[in-house]
Amino acid sequence: MDPRTPLSLFVTLLVIGGIAEGADHPNFVWLISEDNSKHFLKLFDDNGTPTPRIEALARKGLVFERAFSNSPVCSVARTTLITSCYAPRIGTQFHRRSVMAPMPRGLRMFPAYLRRAGYYTTNRRKKDYNAKEGEGVWDASSGKADWRERASGQPFFHKQSFSTTHESSLHFPPDAMKKTATVTDPAAVFIAPYHPDTPTFRYTYARYHDRIREVDRQIGDVVDRLEADGLLEDTFIFYFGDHGGVLPRGKGYAYESGLHVPLVVRIPANWRHLVNAKRGTRVKGFVSFVDFGPTLLELAGVEIPSGIDGRPFLGKSVTLAELNRRDETFGHADRFDEKYDLVRTLRKGRFKYVRSYQPFNFDGLQNNYRYRMIAYREWRDLYRAGKLNPVERQFFEARAPEALYDIATDPHETRNLATDPAHAATLRDLRRRLTRRVKEMPDLSLFPESYLAQEAFGGPVEFGQARKADVAKLVDVADLSLVPFDDAKAGIHSALASKRRWERYWALIACSSHGKNAEAFVDVAKMMSASDPEPLVRVRAAEFLALIGAADPRPTILDVLSKTKSLIEANLVLNTLVLLRDGKPGYEFQLTKKGVVHSKNARGNVRRRLDYLNR
Repeated sequence: MDPRTPLSLFVTLLVIGGIAEGADHPNFVWLISEDNSKHFLKLFDDNGTPTPRIEALARKGLVFERAFSNSPVCSVARTTLITSCYAPRIGTQFHRRSVMAPMPRGLRMFPAYLRRAGYYTTNRRKKDYNAKEGEGVWDASSGKADWRERASGQPFFHKQSFSTTHESSLHFPPDAMKKTATVTDPAAVFIAPYHPDTPTFRYTYARYHDRIREVDRQIGDVVDRLEADGLLEDTFIFYFGDHGGVLPRGKGYAYESGLHVPLVVRIPANWRHLVNAKRGTRVKGFVSFVDFGPTLLELAGVEIPSGIDGRPFLGKSVTLAELNRRDETFGHADRFDEKYDLVRTLRKGRFKYVRSYQPFNFDGLQNNYRYRMIAYREWRDLYRAGKLNPVERQFFEARAPEALYDIATDPHETRNLATDPAHAATLRDLRRRLTRRVKEMPDLSLFPESYLAQEAFGGPVEFGQARKADVAKLVDVADLSLVPFDDAKAGIHSALASKRRWERYWALIACSSHGKNAEAFVDVAKMMSASDPEPLVRVRAAEFLALIGAADPRPTILDVLSKTKSLIEANLVLNTLVLLRDGKPGYEFQLTKKGVVHSKNARGNVRRRLDYLNR
């Protein structure tokens, strides 16, 4: 049915088609708390806050102990939820998008399929998509969107977000700790081992626990409305977080604190036959955001379109035994506002593999929005003052190119087992699995964002498929950072001499990852810094030379900045500039008043970088 069909005709078609009161179509409600990982709810973690209304949902539903956002930030995570597709495959991986990606050819956002089947679809109110929505997704999307506006007896899907727990709730002034007491006792909260145990952090934790209590109450209010309307036992209620967070090293970072979300699904009494598990069950199997859309379509009896990446985790075709055998999830972290990174994760069972493709872009690199939080600023100040222990310092230091964590014994991912011979077989297996995923997608982030914006957004999926072999080659070049330098040397030499600019680009990143071990390439890097035809290759060469103290990067970086006509490219270069200015030994940069960076059109991420640099 055309989504523009008038409502009167639409209702007639529903009755003719058999979707009327009492028909075989359950309702769905998504209640989404922003920016909180599973670690803050006692239902999932002993150190969490009691949430009696969410716990009541769990008693008549399922608790998913291993549910994951595929990305640790909202626009990417929410786009994944609504498209059922991995963001690096379809070009929606950058927060927030520089270019709005089209939906993959032949696909629509999944509520459109429910709406075409007769559902009334409402969104209150956050979207935050990195893909073009298209027509026919929502009947209503606003701060007042409500299932009560549907035709009598019409099934519905209602999505509602709660900003109560959003990161901004912790952007309080310094005097708040004296003026505003918390309900939660700061002395009683658990402090993650990577955080310094200070009054600031204890207050920030306690304040966030209070926000969890409040969002629990708000979720209960929606449940009460459903019950008052006589809809509770005809409605599947999904409660979940939109990604992890929001204490430092949560939102924006591909650790469990950024990816592992709470998920509870209340199963209505009238539709228990659609779920092959008893109410009150705690599910051990892995589910992730690509799976949520197809799950609703399966429960609604709507055909699941081909071309998506997810699969249902509830429905007649899904058994609890099969669901509990699912033990793998894929995560990704790219640009967050002005801060660039490129991290991919694969968790399989208790072990998690983390591939940092640019490990020198340390976690704590400046991101203006993150550092509005007092706890972030204090953490960095303590690092600079040399007052942190080795675990607390990790956030501000270069990472290893790959890491392996045993989540069962190290849930906060502080002990990297990648060099432990006892785990060598696990490391090889997970490395192979992740590499295969990145190549087979293929992962568009192997190309710089500025190049994608220029070349790929007519059809990102088609662009990637046409360059699948190129991406595989770039992955191989990038992975030269994973082997001893003597074993990588010949491959790096060959890639530096390649006629393909992005092979040269990744070869230089591999050099930076190897650090001083790659000094053999200093002379060629100096030539590339001065004269490579690709500006971003010049910047990567200058970056490598600066990181090992072999040459001053400023002439190259300032020259590229003065000549670029792309704000996206400028932000990439500014990321390197901030890295080299704030790192050791540190370079002072005097930006010239030339080029797009200083034009009146400098905005968004470039403006944020300039605001920081000019403080």
